[in-house]
Amino acid sequence: MTDFSATARFQRISPRRVRMVGDLIKGKNVLVALDILAGTKKAGAELLLKVIKSARANAIEMDKQKNLRINPDRFVVTELLVDGGPMMKRFRPMSMGRAGRIRRRTTHVRVTLAEKSATKGKE
Repeated sequence: MTDFSATARFQRISPRRVRMVGDLIKGKNVLVALDILAGTKKAGAELLLKVIKSARANAIEMDKQKNLRINPDRFVVTELLVDGGPMMKRFRPMSMGRAGRIRRRTTHVRVTLAEKSATKGKE
């Protein structure tokens, strides 16, 4: 079977915050993962919710175009990559006339979904 993925790049949240939430849903069914993210109050949950919904919608759209006969409810989150993007560097006045650097971090997120029956052979 084919894998379906979605990517969100240059998101204004630090990768560490997204990874904390991402560890909750790795290897879980898509519907379970969406329920977990909907109930999580962490900052990265909203971003991951959007990316997983997008990957699932990509699979449904591909199924309509190519008639792959897939069941989107059986998808599992097989891969979740959270990488750091470019940092925006800002400066703030500090004591004794110095300038302190502030790094505003960005994040790249990639989610890959696959059908449950396809992942059994890989493990």
